[in-house]
Amino acid sequence: MAQLTDDCFAFSGPLMPLDEMERLIEARVAPVGEREVIPLAQARGRVVARDVIAPVDLPHFDNSAVDGYAVRHADLNPDAETSLTISSRVMAGQTPGTKLGSTEAIRIFTGAPMPADSDTVFMQEDVREEGGRVIVPSGLKRGANRRLAGEDLRKSSTAIPAGRVLDAQNIALAAALGVREIEVTRRIRVAIFSTGNEVVEAGEQLTAAGVFDANRALLRELLARLGCEVADLGILRDDPAKLSDALRKAAAANDLVVTTGGVSTGEADYVKDAVESIGSLTFWRIAIKPGRPVAMGVIRGTNGESAAFAGLPGNPVAAFVTFVRVVRPLVLRLAGATPKPFLALPVIAAFDYKKKTGRREYVRVALRPRADGSYDAIKHPQDGAGVITSLTETDGLVELPEDVTRVAAGERVRFLSYASLTS
Repeated sequence: MAQLTDDCFAFSGPLMPLDEMERLIEARVAPVGEREVIPLAQARGRVVARDVIAPVDLPHFDNSAVDGYAVRHADLNPDAETSLTISSRVMAGQTPGTKLGSTEAIRIFTGAPMPADSDTVFMQEDVREEGGRVIVPSGLKRGANRRLAGEDLRKSSTAIPAGRVLDAQNIALAAALGVREIEVTRRIRVAIFSTGNEVVEAGEQLTAAGVFDANRALLRELLARLGCEVADLGILRDDPAKLSDALRKAAAANDLVVTTGGVSTGEADYVKDAVESIGSLTFWRIAIKPGRPVAMGVIRGTNGESAAFAGLPGNPVAAFVTFVRVVRPLVLRLAGATPKPFLALPVIAAFDYKKKTGRREYVRVALRPRADGSYDAIKHPQDGAGVITSLTETDGLVELPEDVTRVAAGERVRFLSYASLTS
């Protein structure tokens, strides 16, 4: 398990800026140490623990990029067509039987090895055949349509660096190099539960003052996308002693414990006190909207183990925003992953908006294409942090930095797609 100090998230200010939070996570949270070797077929979403070094050149021989005719560029007339004798043919997977002779061409197919002494390939649609000869036009550059050995990747170079989260593209690269197994960090173990007397499990009888639990379903899906092993601990009622006991047990078997609800400033928000009774809560307010009441700290398990703790707001939209901006970087750091910066796309605000300085705000928007190829960002009509349809009926979030206080319709703003935020 990750070994964390009680003050690893310590911050002295009243509201922690997002940039400071990310800096603390990077500087003070160490990745879990355990590694395992798994088949490549099971590696999607896992984090590479050791650089994957190319065992061969890719490709490992010169080959044709097209179906056509392999020739020697020196035999070509630079100012007119050239007629060459077709001496043989070579298919993908075959080894050319002979060298290419002077004023000869060899019929070749995509992926086939380049015959000895050939250096250029004409595409079949650019030439014509006449009685065992091929007539090729002038003007083709030397080396055209030829793929050189190692042009994709050189033997002994780093193919996939440690810290990369393996996607389909990286797995394809490893397979192309003949890699069958890969060393990865073990999956991060995360325990989740919701808190509150009002929260009801889906399928149970809904009381007059109850709400079905959406947050655990949300967390399960978001954590699964990050490759975590998730222990769903259900719903905990507002009982300080039971909360502390559940947190302690969860910390004994997990690297991270994530809760929703109970971290605000109300009299019935017990999670904060429960955490402090078995560990340390080093900050509990972040300069972000929606989602200011976010707690982070370290809790001790039943056998003295330590686990990171993140307490998110109870409103689902606030839980979503704080997960992608707070929990996601923490999970990636624990997994030893190298986080990619969010890809913010410029769009045109189709709304006016005011905000306070000093905090990062996220506005839910749908995109609408404009005639010039850009996009308008249409603000969802409801701002509430509990309006789940504001997530399902929009495409992403407009991010407004701390120093921005006003947005006018027609201004360029930064758009973050939901896909980029949850991968």
